[in-house]
Amino acid sequence: MTEEIRQSILKGSVEIVNNRESEEDVVLNISLRPKKFAEFLGHKEIVDNLKISIQAAKQRNEPLEHVLLSGPPGLGKTSLSHIIAHEMSAKITATSGPAIERAGDLIGILTNLEQGDILFIDEIHRLSKVVEEFLYPAMESFQIDFVIDKGPYAKTIKFNLKPFTLIGATTRSGLLAAPLRGRFGIFYSLDFYKIEDLAKIVMHSADILGVNMENSAAEEVARRARGTPRIANRLLRRIRDYAQVSGVKIVTFEMASKSLDDLRIDKAGFDDLDRKVLRLVLESYNGGPVGVESLAASLNEEVDTIVDTVEPYLLKAGYLKRTSRGRTATKLAFDHFGLKYTKEQQDLF
Repeated sequence: MTEEIRQSILKGSVEIVNNRESEEDVVLNISLRPKKFAEFLGHKEIVDNLKISIQAAKQRNEPLEHVLLSGPPGLGKTSLSHIIAHEMSAKITATSGPAIERAGDLIGILTNLEQGDILFIDEIHRLSKVVEEFLYPAMESFQIDFVIDKGPYAKTIKFNLKPFTLIGATTRSGLLAAPLRGRFGIFYSLDFYKIEDLAKIVMHSADILGVNMENSAAEEVARRARGTPRIANRLLRRIRDYAQVSGVKIVTFEMASKSLDDLRIDKAGFDDLDRKVLRLVLESYNGGPVGVESLAASLNEEVDTIVDTVEPYLLKAGYLKRTSRGRTATKLAFDHFGLKYTKEQQDLF
């Protein structure tokens, strides 16, 4: 592969690795999503429990109880929501917390739902307080109250809704108000995938995309995918680009490893932003502790980007620790960058 071609591919790949999907990747990501439980890999206990809840609801001829799915981005919350709709043979209406700005927006959505329909709200923790409180009676008694006129002429009108199921997805369940959280009958928290499960997802996606891939290559992609299927599928699509341009028929371990190295995804699955965060903690703050606001300011990034995109995996994988005084790098982080882990850092723990 020539340097010009390699740089061309890299240029088109940077935005994908940094969690900004192009229109083509959004379409491809949807096509790679599982359509039913039989195609959904991982989270076996959650899937088994959902199957029981769905079967029981269908036997009673009732809508499924409201479902709350939490966990870091890319772990399958949206996919599970659409699978639930498929298994319930129900129509699904999808929206997001920031998209519902006023109570009137929610009224239009709720009144258009039919018996047994599913309303999926992504990033539900970002609903405004007014909209959130408006949702309480709709979830609990399938009724909404809205006020017409103003002052002494104000009247409250009660409108009955057809029984529906609300599925909420959130990356930060701690930001949900307790009254809203308490109205969900089914609650599951999705965790990062194991490498063996991710490797199966990579092989399944490779079959859909028409990519011939060795098992060892799929395992290497899974190892660098930060435990996240969405990232694994992105990396697979970039490797497909390399294979196509290079005229390679079968993606081997060596080729997958070289492609990922060129994309600046290291052996631990860190991209440039991950390394910047860790290096800042290690080198500028001597391993920490340091506040997330200071990290974000130093990197010229939003605090939410650090908290939602970078930290979850670094904390889960054991490279960072949260303490009362701020974020602290662990021995694993020092070892990853070949830095000496001194007695001073050990005393922090």
